[in-house]
Amino acid sequence: MPRVFCIANQKGGVGKTTTAINLAVALAKGGLRTLLVDLDPQCNATTGLGHKPTERHPLVIETPLREAARPTATPRLELIPGTRSFRDVAVLAQEAPHQAERIRQQLLQGFGAYDMVLIDCPPSVGQLTRTALASSSEVLMPIQCEYFAMEGLAQMIEVIRQVMHTDGCQLQFGGILLTMYDPSLELTWEVEKEVRDFFGEIVFQTVIPRDVALAEAPSHGKSVLDYAPRSRGARAYVELCMEVLERDQ
Repeated sequence: MPRVFCIANQKGGVGKTTTAINLAVALAKGGLRTLLVDLDPQCNATTGLGHKPTERHPLVIETPLREAARPTATPRLELIPGTRSFRDVAVLAQEAPHQAERIRQQLLQGFGAYDMVLIDCPPSVGQLTRTALASSSEVLMPIQCEYFAMEGLAQMIEVIRQVMHTDGCQLQFGGILLTMYDPSLELTWEVEKEVRDFFGEIVFQTVIPRDVALAEAPSHGKSVLDYAPRSRGARAYVELCMEVLERDQ
């Protein structure tokens, strides 16, 4: 069975999609068959890899994932594109147990062809995020090194714990990732200390720096590893990839 990562945080702008794209590309470049699933209605993971959002989401029209998956410019990386259709977004976010279970089963049935699966979630703790969590083996939570980093974190962790106690769920806490890291700022050090003191070894040693290349890459439909392979951001995501793989040993 593949390792399935849910990239989640209810706050927006913390680096979820940036992490989903660049970690997926790094894993694929490392030789692993990787799938990136875009569940965020903003579809930034889709456009960030140079694809267009789909008119109908495969999870709504029940298209098998292997048929819906699109190849990307990175060998061994495939994408399930997102949709901006209000109708499909409403269906995906519907708080109906049978609907959530149907989507979960569809996801799980399609994951077997891959070594690694990453699910990019919307910035919320709604049903769509809960379904993604229930379909995953690990949750990876990016936290930005800014003043409101811990705001709402307790609610997110409570949702994760609720999902963990669901029958048949295999979810574990895969790790917390510090993003927008600027060592020249005292605030960065304060946030890092607070997060590491509270969560301990769950926090990845790798940190993602503030880097203009990370902001520029999506506008070119590329990962930072392809757009600026020698940048600090690219190096950080390669290091994160190595740390993720080491944690499975």
